[in-house]
Amino acid sequence: MTDIDSLYATTDAVGLAGLVCDGEVSAVEVAEAAIRVIERLNPKLNAVVDKRYDIGRAAAASVGRGAALAGVPFLIKDLSVSWAGVKAPNASRFLKDQVAQADSHVVGLMKAAGLSMLGVTNAPENGWSIATEPVLYGPCLNPWDPAVTPGGSSGGASVAVAAGMVPLAEATDGAGSIRAPAACCGVVGLKGTRGRVSAAPFGDWWVGGAYASCNSRTVRDTAAYLDAVSGSVAGDPYPLPAAEEPFLTAMEREPRGLRVGFTVTAPGPVHSEVSAAVNAVALVLEGAGHAVEEKDMGTDLEALWALYTAMSVVEPASFWNFMETVVGRKVTPEDVEPVTWAIIQRGRAVKATDHVGRVEALRQAARGIVQDLLPYDVYIMPTLTQPPRPVGYYDMSMTDLDAYNARWADAMFLFPFNISGQPAVSLPLGQFADGLPLGIQLVGRQGAEGTLLAVARVLEQAMPWAGRRPAMA
Repeated sequence: MTDIDSLYATTDAVGLAGLVCDGEVSAVEVAEAAIRVIERLNPKLNAVVDKRYDIGRAAAASVGRGAALAGVPFLIKDLSVSWAGVKAPNASRFLKDQVAQADSHVVGLMKAAGLSMLGVTNAPENGWSIATEPVLYGPCLNPWDPAVTPGGSSGGASVAVAAGMVPLAEATDGAGSIRAPAACCGVVGLKGTRGRVSAAPFGDWWVGGAYASCNSRTVRDTAAYLDAVSGSVAGDPYPLPAAEEPFLTAMEREPRGLRVGFTVTAPGPVHSEVSAAVNAVALVLEGAGHAVEEKDMGTDLEALWALYTAMSVVEPASFWNFMETVVGRKVTPEDVEPVTWAIIQRGRAVKATDHVGRVEALRQAARGIVQDLLPYDVYIMPTLTQPPRPVGYYDMSMTDLDAYNARWADAMFLFPFNISGQPAVSLPLGQFADGLPLGIQLVGRQGAEGTLLAVARVLEQAMPWAGRRPAMA
């Protein structure tokens, strides 16, 4: 008889789907195993804030064995996407009673892939934090050490994956929100190329700066998920040609003779263990026969961060204006967290001509970033320049928005690739001396997720992380 709990704990999403498709285990058995883990660990970690076991069980009971991710337990993030019939408050008290009326395009693809969606993960209000400590839900805790942040805004997703609640969880990224929590929790976090995953029914967000993907424990799970949800909707603002082959196939192809750049130079200090880890990754790829050289980014990242944060207040302000019409009253400072209120107020005060100027400046900066890194097939740098910060460090009760944004200095290597549109992945290739995970970021060429995932797969084999699990898992 199969020990389903042990099997679930040691098998990734692709492996589980294979077992379900072969009839060796049922999707219902797998869903129940996931539910047991969530029930055991979530009271300690607060990663899952809306349990929808009834929906997940029903999906598992009717899943087709031919589905790409048949019967794989899955969680959706409380931000941006719509799951019909499920609350969608964006972690905000003002929106706590809002229920999605229809599925987002990507949610339809999740269902078609055979995922058993069991609930919704914790996120900061409106997603504007690289921690996950919303007033509505309370803080999500890092299973490696509850005193430090699990990152954000996809903190609930990364915690659920790191702790073994699910092998895959939806994640989104507007300034590092997939990759930062991946680094803090020791999981894989890919932000694809702009346009790889449609934002429909939304048209655009932050000049193409927002992306949807997942957090996972293995490179192949990320590749399989990207295969499942990729594709444009007719009329999308950033249509991307379909990949020439499945990412799951491209990932297995041994990369040869790549040009690889790396940097450990940031506007601020970089922790010595982070620098050492980046250098170690560069040496592994050099030993594998790739041409590796150190090359610092030619972009003023501090000035670019100031520009991006100045531009990014306008669309949230517009979102809150619209939600006032849905809720039926004005949003007040008592309804939202101080950082959110500051964003709303600043966004409402921006002149249209100033906003258009910033958008144009960001598009020119995007071109500059891509051209700066054009000599390289892959570019390596820290995900975060420092170890995970203590809980409360990214404090959304701050009233000074500029001071709050300055706290994101550790993430200076993340947001540039939201602007440039290049694919970027954080891999748990290192570990700090105190045992906390250490993420390294790899950036690829636009549209070249296949190459990026193939390099990630090589590193996963050369510098394996599968045996490292948090104490609270």
